[in-house]
Amino acid sequence: MIIDTHSHLNFKAYKKDSDEVIKRCLDNNIWMINVGSKLETSERAVEIAESYESGVYASIGLHPIYAGAGFIKMKTDPDEGDFLIKEQEFDYEKYKKLCQSKKVVAIGEIGLDYYYKPKTTGKLNAFKEKQKEILLKQLRLAEELNLPVIFHCRMAHQDLIGILKDMLEIKGVIHCFTGSWDEAKQYLDMGLCLGINGIMFKMDLSETIEKMPIEKILVETDCPYLTPPQENGKRNEPVFIKYVIEKIAEIRKISYNKIEEQTFLNAKKLFNI
Repeated sequence: MIIDTHSHLNFKAYKKDSDEVIKRCLDNNIWMINVGSKLETSERAVEIAESYESGVYASIGLHPIYAGAGFIKMKTDPDEGDFLIKEQEFDYEKYKKLCQSKKVVAIGEIGLDYYYKPKTTGKLNAFKEKQKEILLKQLRLAEELNLPVIFHCRMAHQDLIGILKDMLEIKGVIHCFTGSWDEAKQYLDMGLCLGINGIMFKMDLSETIEKMPIEKILVETDCPYLTPPQENGKRNEPVFIKYVIEKIAEIRKISYNKIEEQTFLNAKKLFNI
């Protein structure tokens, strides 16, 4: 069994064939957590998860690119394609209501993203503070509901570490980890897991993968993004997670089955599946 701990079959890239993709996954003993990025995709993640008795779960949250979108006008919406990202506020009660579903296993993806940012110092500071404000609201929701957190962090690791270091009982995963081994150690010391996906074929994460405890590794696809090179040109799907597991096994010099078994147990434990 495998759990893809970060997929987006709730995005419009799968609007026409999500049921077929999910059937293909379940037939191959692959479970998945579809991760929300805003209210609409969080609602779709819950709706999809509730359509299946088992093997399909949901995470709900407001991605930082929507939290700070009022300061930038240059990024297309990853869910809607041709449309510019529109800023969204975090409606605590609406997201909390979604968590009434037993299929919601986490809050996320939430965090900080400084990749697209304003050019002036004043706007940049306000942009960062807005993202931090929304992040803290969602962390309060996770604490209230005792749910783990799926963190998104791009070009903002030190700020995220600064926020999390004083939170004694935080539990969750740094999705699509791209930081240094020093940053990885700081997250691991907090008890967090690291999510490894197809980004490993684009940048060297071997030191982190070699050194981190195997009990803290989660595997994910981030589909429809980050298609492994073995399936180049195709839309990513949870079934392609096997390539991520193969690469981790190669780096760790242990069997594919061991990585598959351990990461399945890691995901079940973190997300209480």
